[in-house]
Amino acid sequence: MIRVLYIEDNEDNIFLFTRRLGKRGYEVLIARDGAAGLSMARSEDPTVILMDLDLPVLDGWQATRLLKGSPDTSHIPVIAVSSYAMAEDRRRAVAAGCNDFFSKPVDMSALCARIEALGGGITDRS
Repeated sequence: MIRVLYIEDNEDNIFLFTRRLGKRGYEVLIARDGAAGLSMARSEDPTVILMDLDLPVLDGWQATRLLKGSPDTSHIPVIAVSSYAMAEDRRRAVAAGCNDFFSKPVDMSALCARIEALGGGITDRS
């Protein structure tokens, strides 16, 4: 099973993504700020992380840099999922270590295809 850690502080987005990803058979873990996301990435070993960039406590750019800079979490693919939509925002996210970038509103089929590609086609991690 693909385990997705969704780091997001907006309750509406959490509800929407949890339902839509869950319907596709993914296990969805939620962290509501960047610091909590770092902690959960270390303890939960997700397949992929979906990272909002505008987060409390620790923003998504810094959280991604810390994830990618740590030997414990550097292997986890990070996909930025953000309302930021400018080309510069995409460049900043990739420079921070994100493997890909999706602007909200998200094409869920394209996002899921990317999750599966980055997850190595993992369907069962047990």
